[in-house]
Amino acid sequence: MTSLRLQKIIAQAGVASRRKAEEFISSGVVSVNGKIIRSLGTKAEPLIDSIKVNGKLITKREGLLYLVMHKPRSVLTTMSENEGETRLRIPDFLPTKKARVFPVGRLDFDAKGTLILTNDGELANRLMHPKYEIQRVYMVKIEGIPDKKDLEKMESGSWVALEKNKVGSQKRKTKKILRSEVEILPKKTKKNTWLRIKLREGKNHQVKRMCDAVGHPVIQLNRYSYAGITIKGLLPGKIRPLKPEEILKLKKLTNL
Repeated sequence: MTSLRLQKIIAQAGVASRRKAEEFISSGVVSVNGKIIRSLGTKAEPLIDSIKVNGKLITKREGLLYLVMHKPRSVLTTMSENEGETRLRIPDFLPTKKARVFPVGRLDFDAKGTLILTNDGELANRLMHPKYEIQRVYMVKIEGIPDKKDLEKMESGSWVALEKNKVGSQKRKTKKILRSEVEILPKKTKKNTWLRIKLREGKNHQVKRMCDAVGHPVIQLNRYSYAGITIKGLLPGKIRPLKPEEILKLKKLTNL
C-alpha cells in the first residue's frame, strides 16, 4: 500500500490547496471509510479508502479483489520493494494486470500456507483485529514430544510467563493472550511431534514463541487455514480468487 497524508490526497484530487485541506480536516468535514477524521497526521490509501469532503467522494476506489495464495517457504510476506533485496516477495507471484492487493496478516519467511490477499481495507483490518477472534489453524512440527502440562501452558497462554523468565525477554510486553487449542497429531515420531494449533488472534510469531517457551522449538510451520479459507488443491505459489460464498462468510465473521 502507498499511504499518503489526507491533506495531500485532497490537494491532489483538486478539491483545495493543502493548507485549505488542513482546515477541512480540523473542522471535521473529512471522513475516511465513514469515520470523521480531525487529525492532520492521518494517512490513507487513495485507491483503497473511501475519502469524502463535505459528504462528497473524492477518491475512486479500485474494484474490490479477494484472493487466496498458497505461500511457499522462503517468500517474504511483503508488497514493498527494497533495493538490494533478492528474496522472493508476494508481488513476484501476482498476475501483473491484477489490482493492487495486500496480505491479511503475515506468514514468516520460513513458513508456508494460506495467505489471504485483498484491497478491501475494512475487511482486512477486521480479519486481523483480535476483537473478532478470527480462527487461524496451523500444522506445526516441533522438536521432542510435549507432555500434558506443556500443552496446557500453550493453550492457556501461561507460556508467556515462561518466555518472560528467559534471559533477555524480561522487557517484552505482551497483552492478554486468548486461549488456543493444541492437539497432538498421530504422525509423531520418537524425536519430533506434529501439532494442530488453533489460534483466535495473530500476535507476532505467536506459534513459534509458544512452542519455544515450553521447550519444543518449531521445525516446520504450515498455516492450514485462515478464517475457514484453505489452500486445498492449490500448489505452492499459486493464487485463486475467493468464491462468492467465501467472501460472504468472511464478511459475516467480521459483521460487515
